[in-house]
Amino acid sequence: MAMSGTRKAILIIGGIFAVLVFVVIIGALAIWMAFRTPEPSIRDNSVLVLRVAGSLPDYTPDDPFKKFFGGPDQSLTGLVMQFKKAKVDKRIKAILLDINMSGVGWGKAEEIRDAITDFRSSGKPVYAYIEFGLNKEYYIATAADKIIVPPPGELFINGLAADVMFFRGSLDKLGIYPDIYQIGKYKSAGDMFTQKEMTDAHRQYINELLDDLFARYKNAIAQARHKTPEEVNALIDNAPYNAQQAKAAGLIDEAMYRDQVDAMLKKSLGQKESEPLIAVRSHDYRDVTPESLGLNRGERIAVIYASGEIGSGSSQQSPSGDQSIGSDTLAKALNDAAADKTIKAIVMRVDSPGGSGLASDIIWRAVEQANQKKPVVVSMSDVAASGGYYISASASKIIAQPSTITGSIGVVAGKPVMRGFYDWLGVSNEYVLRGKTAGMFRETEKFSDDERVKFEEWIKNTYYNDFVPKVAKGRGKDAQYIDSIAQGRVWTGGQAKDKGLVDEFGGLDRAIELAKQLANIPANKGVERVILPYPTTFLQQLLSGSGENSNTEVERQRAVLAALPEDARRAFRYMQLMDRMKNGESMLLMPFDLRVK
Repeated sequence: MAMSGTRKAILIIGGIFAVLVFVVIIGALAIWMAFRTPEPSIRDNSVLVLRVAGSLPDYTPDDPFKKFFGGPDQSLTGLVMQFKKAKVDKRIKAILLDINMSGVGWGKAEEIRDAITDFRSSGKPVYAYIEFGLNKEYYIATAADKIIVPPPGELFINGLAADVMFFRGSLDKLGIYPDIYQIGKYKSAGDMFTQKEMTDAHRQYINELLDDLFARYKNAIAQARHKTPEEVNALIDNAPYNAQQAKAAGLIDEAMYRDQVDAMLKKSLGQKESEPLIAVRSHDYRDVTPESLGLNRGERIAVIYASGEIGSGSSQQSPSGDQSIGSDTLAKALNDAAADKTIKAIVMRVDSPGGSGLASDIIWRAVEQANQKKPVVVSMSDVAASGGYYISASASKIIAQPSTITGSIGVVAGKPVMRGFYDWLGVSNEYVLRGKTAGMFRETEKFSDDERVKFEEWIKNTYYNDFVPKVAKGRGKDAQYIDSIAQGRVWTGGQAKDKGLVDEFGGLDRAIELAKQLANIPANKGVERVILPYPTTFLQQLLSGSGENSNTEVERQRAVLAALPEDARRAFRYMQLMDRMKNGESMLLMPFDLRVK
């Protein structure tokens, strides 16, 4: 059939448009490369201004196009490196932190505090400026020499709250029955579907976890602001505070506008009052390479980032910053690092609530095999729980922050029974089966007695013959002991260390230092961090017609979810979880809805 003139015109116009878009992108890249200064000129006696805001994923490549299209322009690794560079850079005399509504968890907040403390050991001061601060913003700021809030600013340090969301009421209204089975007294990932409120066991561990985090929060403030924990507790109970009240209470040092802060810094550094503050912005200082300051040189250590939910296949990263762990991608990175003779050790940075049991096991196997060839050290970020702990278990050492959320060693699986919903819609269906358990995962029927027996045997096998023994082997513990502290319970890093699930406290830098020791690299020798697999840039994703980052449907879903309110996004994620379970996929997941603010 001959092509119509209209269709030809549309194809021609579409092709021209695609070429123009390609030319514009390539041209923009060329212009950026032409005008980008590899090594900016940093003046002596400078103040480095660092912004602490946003989600701060563990790692993202320095990519101007991703920033242009709304992705995160800074990672936690990048922020910490700024501190490390400034510490040894004689041109930098102080750091001013602009702290504004950070979306990091408590583990990352501790890592930022560690970076501030390490920088201050050089004798250079750190000033924290907060216009509006909640608990985490203030917690980060307390590591600085001085905390400054503008006169109209406010501190809402009202204490910690754990937010738990349940969907059983909604499912009942829709006629959907959650036929879910979970192993572990404290395994509450399925409770969001099966319960309308916390069970006693769920409430117990949430309270104990919150007690641990709150005590650590209060003690850190007390130490930094020279108060007793009891005094801090009273101050929290009387929050919020405006700037003048916060200063009078000893929570901050100054109530100043930003121009007054600049004047104070100029005076303290001996800069001319009549001239602008000699300052360097973070986006400029990023172009100062660590190598130019004597950092990131020496023996090679691979750093492998495992961020997001765990699933089969390829890892995904979207321009908006969302990340997921694909078992194929991560296993290949581990295998490549283990086979590379120039790489002396491996550090795997885990920030994951878990996911697919099968995918978690494939990654666990890759870690175990790599660990037989060279040291593998796990660095836990905000969360490394359930499947996130599973993939960590066979490492030589596990490093976590005291406030990292980990554990949740348990299994959840099941299916949504849609009979009531289909009846409400007027939909009917009929099954024709061959095989006694062929209808096990029918969407319209609960598990029969025989099916439930088979299903529960299968889930118990995952927990008792895979998860628990593999954790026990990796941690050098008895399986019965691991079972006794597992049971699906979520722990803080501090609690996990007491139980033997974590070896040491610290962040990524400490994990790299420990990997260096295990690889017998001399203490006076530096190391070079080799990122594997190196994330693709936004431009590479855009121009790629296929490959591991070109999942159009996933990106479309993420784009829709990004436009929804936070609680709506969470609800859709939980529904996706139920959809994944309907075919029998066992999930090693911590409760997604565990938010501590």
